Amino acid sequence: GKDRIIFATKEDHETPSSAELVADDPDDPYEEQGLILPNGDINWNCPCLGGMASGPCGEQFKSAFSCFHYSTEEIKGSDCVDQFRAMQDFMQKYPDLYPQEDENEEKEKSSKDLEATPMEAAAAKEEKGSS
Repeated sequence: GKDRIIFATKEDHETPSSAELVADDPDDPYEEQGLILPNGDINWNCPCLGGMASGPCGEQFKSAFSCFHYSTEEIKGSDCVDQFRAMQDFMQKYPDLYPQEDENEEKEKSSKDLEATPMEAAAAKEEKGSS
């Protein structure tokens, strides 16, 4: 089929590699440049975006992310609320791809955190008092 098994001998491993490393070309437009390209544009192919730019909500994501990136407001992105809301609304149409944390779970977690905090504080006081 599609796979091929190759066995290497001890002698194969003792000979130096003849592989040549090719230097990165900084002018290669397809080379990974990170999130922001040298010209200041957003690199929509950056793996750091996790495919969001090419998913079903890609256009909404690009609109919101571009707005934030180019925002000049004092609170960066404060002028992009509508774009992020539109993206979130669109993402809710695809719950399998973009799972949302249940609001009830969030409330339960925060109430458990609040319950734990006074107990931890009391335990800390007891430890201080016993020394």
